[in-house]
Amino acid sequence: MQTTNRQVHSNYDQSTKTPRIATVKRTTGETDVQVTINLDGRGTCTAATGIPFLDHMLHQIASHGLIDIDVQATGDWEIDDHHANEDVGITLGQALNQALGDRKGIVRFGNFLAPLDEALVQVVLDFSGRPHLSYGLQIPTQRVGTYDTQLVREFFVALVNHSQMTLHIRQLDGINSHHIIEATFKAFARATRLAVEIDSRRAGVIPSSKGVL
Repeated sequence: MQTTNRQVHSNYDQSTKTPRIATVKRTTGETDVQVTINLDGRGTCTAATGIPFLDHMLHQIASHGLIDIDVQATGDWEIDDHHANEDVGITLGQALNQALGDRKGIVRFGNFLAPLDEALVQVVLDFSGRPHLSYGLQIPTQRVGTYDTQLVREFFVALVNHSQMTLHIRQLDGINSHHIIEATFKAFARATRLAVEIDSRRAGVIPSSKGVL
């Protein structure tokens, strides 16, 4: 299977006060996905993935992360949602990585605990340059509407690998599948918002004792 990646915009240097924006288009024999993000946005979201529940979760990332997101995707939905779900995660991860650039000045770490009714989920992340996912969700049903809940993990695997972040997801409580998943995306959004903020005490400096991420 041939994959084509094309960067339309690279990140902008935060020292210029220009928003950190990236657009990535990814085309394979199974899907065609284009993602644009603005890390310094206001939380607007346009999502047309062909997977309604995933669109709903992308809106959570945008709204609670204050990241402008535009996702347009077509895929082989007649088979199932797996390829489109995964490829949206890949492309969003690539766009996030490009928008961050060399990651100078960012806080780097984020930690948030989000409740949604009976569900409580903690997300801790590090834009470390080292992809790693620890996934601790126990989702009780196989589907939320038509969405296969196994695809939540697949989305985050793809996102982590292509954004080069370390991500830990821990479920502290919850019995409703929709609540558990939505609390996860909200916690991820807020942790990301914290991590990509510019640290005024370290602006222009890579946040690592090694001097590189």
